[in-house]
Amino acid sequence: YPTMDEPSRISRVDDDASVRRALKRFCKSAGYHVDAFESAEAFLDSQLVDQTDCLVLDVHLPGRDGLQLQCELMKLAGGPPPIIFVTAFENAKTRIEALSRGAVEFLYKPLDNQRLLEAIQQAIEK
Repeated sequence: YPTMDEPSRISRVDDDASVRRALKRFCKSAGYHVDAFESAEAFLDSQLVDQTDCLVLDVHLPGRDGLQLQCELMKLAGGPPPIIFVTAFENAKTRIEALSRGAVEFLYKPLDNQRLLEAIQQAIEK
């Protein structure tokens, strides 16, 4: 888990405000610095893309969806930050697509907090 002097930065992109707040509280309690965004566009405009150690990304978003954002981030010079996808909709094709493009994990809502923490740790260590 992160050290208190330099917490890892988690960015959460989810259009559901209550989900963003809950994940922010949970990850902060685990010692991470968390920034939450309501859309892919808001994340891209934030200037935090390069500082993100792990991106927890919803698949279904207004505007650009999670897979489109993943593709856009793959074009960055340093590559995308490690991505953990989260969705409420089971879709094997989407899961395979996300993982084949390098996503660290693909989790389903409701989230198992312990599994999420393990995935974040795995992503940061990558």
